[in-house]
Amino acid sequence: QVQLEESGGGWVQVGGSLRLSCAASGRSGNNVAMAWFRQTPGKEREFVAAFRLIGGGGMTYYSDSVKDRFTVSRDSAKNTVYLQMNRLRPEDTATYYCAGATGVIQSTIRDIGKYDYWGQGTQVTVSS
Repeated sequence: QVQLEESGGGWVQVGGSLRLSCAASGRSGNNVAMAWFRQTPGKEREFVAAFRLIGGGGMTYYSDSVKDRFTVSRDSAKNTVYLQMNRLRPEDTATYYCAGATGVIQSTIRDIGKYDYWGQGTQVTVSS
């Protein structure tokens, strides 16, 4: 079993920055991708960013709405994935979820159904 625990959410003003962390524990060695999704009340959970493990490194993927503002990265020694969020906007307000997948490829990296493990979520609020 894999456990994912997010941290780092909070309140920030428009244009500010936050960094989310997702620490993986348990049998997380089979994860081939770690991703961030977000959800607001009444809406479906949407893809934000992902880090896909390839050899000793990885590839990153972003939704169009966060590209050039958010950066996803991974610290293998700490088994932790980060989401650095800059130039935050009110529309970034959401609950952010970390997810892990054991069987995704590039074409399915944004598919929520491909993710096997989920964290409990952390709230991000961007206020003007």
